[in-house]
Amino acid sequence: MNTKKALPILFLVMFLVMVGFGIIIPVIPFYAEEIGASPTQLGLLMAVYSLMQFLFAPMWGRISDRVGRKPVIMIGILGLALSFFLMALSTQLWMLFAARIIGGFLSSANMPTVMAYVADITSEEDRGKGMGIIGAAVGLGFIFGPAIGGVFSKTSLSTPFYIAGATSLVTFLVVTFVLKESLSADQRTSQQRERSSLVKAVGEPLSFLFLLQLFVSLSLSGLEATFAYFAAEKAALGSVQLGYIFMIMGLAGAVVQGGLVGRLTKTLGEGKVIQLGIVVSAIGFGLILLTESFGTAALYLTIFGIGNGLIRPSVSSLLTKKSTTGHGGTTGLLSSFDSLGRIIGPPLGGWLFSIAIGLPYISGIILSAIAFLLYHFYSVRTVKQEA
Repeated sequence: MNTKKALPILFLVMFLVMVGFGIIIPVIPFYAEEIGASPTQLGLLMAVYSLMQFLFAPMWGRISDRVGRKPVIMIGILGLALSFFLMALSTQLWMLFAARIIGGFLSSANMPTVMAYVADITSEEDRGKGMGIIGAAVGLGFIFGPAIGGVFSKTSLSTPFYIAGATSLVTFLVVTFVLKESLSADQRTSQQRERSSLVKAVGEPLSFLFLLQLFVSLSLSGLEATFAYFAAEKAALGSVQLGYIFMIMGLAGAVVQGGLVGRLTKTLGEGKVIQLGIVVSAIGFGLILLTESFGTAALYLTIFGIGNGLIRPSVSSLLTKKSTTGHGGTTGLLSSFDSLGRIIGPPLGGWLFSIAIGLPYISGIILSAIAFLLYHFYSVRTVKQEA
């Protein structure tokens, strides 16, 4: 499929997927509580989704290398729709858990397969731009989704789940009738021959890039889990103001990923952009400690968001260029490390916050420094391997 035609379709697909996902974010705590979930059970309900993504994203990526991208994307989106409708119909807590487990298992096909599709249709020169466009779609979906969910939850707490399910079905139809397969039969056979064991896929020196993504994801999810409490204590900010702050950060990140990443990776290369993103993120973490008002919170979080927005698309681009396994297996493994960070990050951030409110952000600086060192080790190993 022509790149110029496919990228806007993939942008729309991931935007609609993330809108559907984002719609339920402000609603699910109250919905679960209404059914009878305790705070601990709510935490488990949120974590089980990420756990399923951690376990199964690599599997779906490898399957897409064998059977093609389109059918796997269709399975992922249909699974998402099914989970939303099951949640809307849930009357007991076990039903909610079942819906989240099914949703996590099937929807873990979406992100790695879409990224693999982008890697299939872009040249190495334009790979960063393509990955950035998908990142922008994800960011914008997260901005609009929760806003839509908040509005429609006023009628009934189950309404946003039905809307999310309907959005997913529309996305499924877009993929079915508009998106064409990116892998020919010959390419599928070739990628299956190249596919190697998980051990080799995490082998040196690429393992440093997977670990880098883990630490970046850890620091981000720790911030997301604690910033509301931090901002309330430091600047007396409420939920509405926090919503605006995260919206501003999300828009800045989406603009960076959609418009800047491609240009920077073409000019500087992915490695320099990854390093730049890590440094800007670390500066953002440091500035967040100085938060004292709505304006400073929005500015400092946006600086962090810009840095963070540079990293993921650049890592995805570099991995798909350097890996000798199929694109789906590589992006699936990357998504798995990202999910692992989202599983560990919130409880770790909460524990650090309970010791001292600034600790999650000090740890963010430390995790950023570790990520920077991991890229350095990757570079050194790559030079040795090529020598």
